[in-house]
Amino acid sequence: MSAKEEAIDTVRFLAWLAIAVLIFRSFFLSPFNIPSESMQPRLLIGDYLLVNKMAYGYSKYSLPFSVPLIPGRIFAKTPERGDVVVFKAPPQNRDDWIKRVIGVPGDTVQVVDGIVWLNGKTLPREAMPDLVIPVTDNMLEAARVELRNRGLPVPKDDSLLNTCYSVAFEIKATDGTRQCRFPRFKETLPNGKSYAVLDIVDLPVDNTTLYTVPDGKVFLMGDNRDRSADSRVPMEEGGLGGGVPQENLVGKAMVGMFSTDGSASWINPISWFTAARWDRIGDGF
Repeated sequence: MSAKEEAIDTVRFLAWLAIAVLIFRSFFLSPFNIPSESMQPRLLIGDYLLVNKMAYGYSKYSLPFSVPLIPGRIFAKTPERGDVVVFKAPPQNRDDWIKRVIGVPGDTVQVVDGIVWLNGKTLPREAMPDLVIPVTDNMLEAARVELRNRGLPVPKDDSLLNTCYSVAFEIKATDGTRQCRFPRFKETLPNGKSYAVLDIVDLPVDNTTLYTVPDGKVFLMGDNRDRSADSRVPMEEGGLGGGVPQENLVGKAMVGMFSTDGSASWINPISWFTAARWDRIGDGF
């Protein structure tokens, strides 16, 4: 075989490989990384997940760049309350967000003094041990990004970056490193699904008007109730403005496949291992 034929075969193989990967990521499993604190304590900044693309059917948002090759939604299935879903966030329908399903079509949802009322009944909430997490490099970077997005100056001294909401929630570990300590609660849905939530301070989103989930939509909330722009928050304030169309669903969170605290450096291979949070790998939903 000539060098030219070998080159053609290599290009052909790579092209078929790229097509196979594209199909697999579009219709079966796809990776997703966590860029924010909105799903703490279950998900931390720097977690990487596998998302099940088959769970709720397929729409154009299942495809790369939302190429409009699928009309509407095919093989559609409504998610269950408690599912953690990845979706294209309206109104731009461009960015992938991740939240938990609280209400499905026909449900009524209201938050009163931080407690979720679903179909006229409160979701039981029990106190759990506080969540204690270290202040990591990717948490500090997220704080910098938030300041930049708000047009505020970014301090050069990392100790001045507020990653725990306020000094009231920051503690020191025995080795002197910074940690956040947050109140944590167990919330339980009518179908028996339970999960941990954070409710740290009193905010306007702790009290909402009664909302009836329309047909074809789901009501989504972050587990970190104070750091989530979700269905409680109007679109003009950066939230979802109510229910999210099921057509926007990309898939269901399935399992954690990797996690990093953000301290890795490309020029230091050892840091690739020390930055990994090995105990978070393999956690299912």
